[in-house]
Amino acid sequence: MKVRKAVITAAGVQQTTLPLQTLIDRDGIEKPILRIVLEEVLLAGIEQACLVIAPGYEKLYAEAAGDLAPAVRFIEQTEPRGYGHAISCARPFTGDEPFLHLVGDHVYVSAAPAGCARRLVALAERENCAISSVQPTRENQIGRYGAVGGQHVTGSEGLYRVETVIEKPTPTEAEERLIVAGLRAGYYLCFFGMHVLTASVMDLLERELRNGEGRVSLSAVLDKLARREQYLALEESDRRYDVGVRYGVLTAQMALALAGRDRQDVLAQLLELLALRAMEA
Repeated sequence: MKVRKAVITAAGVQQTTLPLQTLIDRDGIEKPILRIVLEEVLLAGIEQACLVIAPGYEKLYAEAAGDLAPAVRFIEQTEPRGYGHAISCARPFTGDEPFLHLVGDHVYVSAAPAGCARRLVALAERENCAISSVQPTRENQIGRYGAVGGQHVTGSEGLYRVETVIEKPTPTEAEERLIVAGLRAGYYLCFFGMHVLTASVMDLLERELRNGEGRVSLSAVLDKLARREQYLALEESDRRYDVGVRYGVLTAQMALALAGRDRQDVLAQLLELLALRAMEA
């Protein structure tokens, strides 16, 4: 299996303008969040990306992509039918090929120069199946994410065979259906916002769209995928930052700064600010 394409979603009502906001990256360069996400994708060996956007935003997104725009195809989600529908809009782009998928309102900060997506793509190509990055998440936060349950793959480190997927589970649902042996009590494997998906996912999404009238959930489709073919989850030790939550942009900026070349300067400024506040108090 060769993963050559990527699909980035940015069409949600709360999501539309977030990738256009600017941050200072680890190298001290100011750039749009979209540009940071695209660089993550291209670093994974992806040849072309598709950006699913709301109608009327193509020019703004092309400008934000800068010189990477020729590697990006823009597709509009003309109906607000949810996250799963947004991914399905990219079917003319992905065809019958597997693809890397990221959400456009997350910033990924890796301890390694290669980035989070590269490791995921390499593992998907080796295992020849769909695979999602996941992260152990405290019980009081799981209502924000899709979560998986399954079994550890013998002889591997941080790799699980997915058996169940639930979108934004309650603690009770998680305790009943998502317990994974070996995880600390009160923690569950939640989506990291990064997946390698097969053409089967597009088939299942299209079937759901034909049969339903409402919004289509990716988690519900991935739950069906786990019963249809091998589907794995990779535990990710790096961090993801949702810029759509309160102070999300600030938190993502601090994470990039503290992982980058200006770390000492940023820490010095933070200490100075804290000292001033302490004196004022």
